Amino acid sequence: MLEITIPAVEQWDESIQEFINTKEQTLRLEHSLVSLSKWESKWCKPFLTKNEKTEEELIDYIRCMTITKNVNSNVFRDLTSSNVDEIVRYIDAPMTATTFYEGDRKGANREITTSEIIYYWMVTFNIPFECQKWHLNRLLTLIRVCNVKNQPAKKMSKQEILSRNAALNAARKKQLNTNG
Repeated sequence: MLEITIPAVEQWDESIQEFINTKEQTLRLEHSLVSLSKWESKWCKPFLTKNEKTEEELIDYIRCMTITKNVNSNVFRDLTSSNVDEIVRYIDAPMTATTFYEGDRKGANREITTSEIIYYWMVTFNIPFECQKWHLNRLLTLIRVCNVKNQPAKKMSKQEILSRNAALNAARKKQLNTNG
């Protein structure tokens, strides 16, 4: 969860010809499958693509991430650039210590990931629905771990077996101080 503070602002509203004052507001945000699903249901397009989001789409995603109750909608137009930068860093944060070896990837999956695809993965791997409120990157990492752990063991080539055996034999010779 991320907490940001949006400063108090006084702005002139041309449409009603008066000043609008907004108070300082602290928002609690969660980048989760729930917020992703809300955004995609409104915009009817996938959020998790490399395509740039318009300012309106990004602000609306921040609105979908907001878990603070009864927030005046004017507050979202008062987000500062540092607020937005902090939110983007939070969205991009891995939120896990898990890393993956990328050496054997034979090309990226071209499937577009939407909230429904993520829910499908959760069902497939028996991940409880409480996890839909986790930071999205952490949930995606868990799904990826489940996928990796469910893969059949990779068979070693003859060359890999010979190299491994040679390394084991060399280590044993060194440990026992023998020549063979």
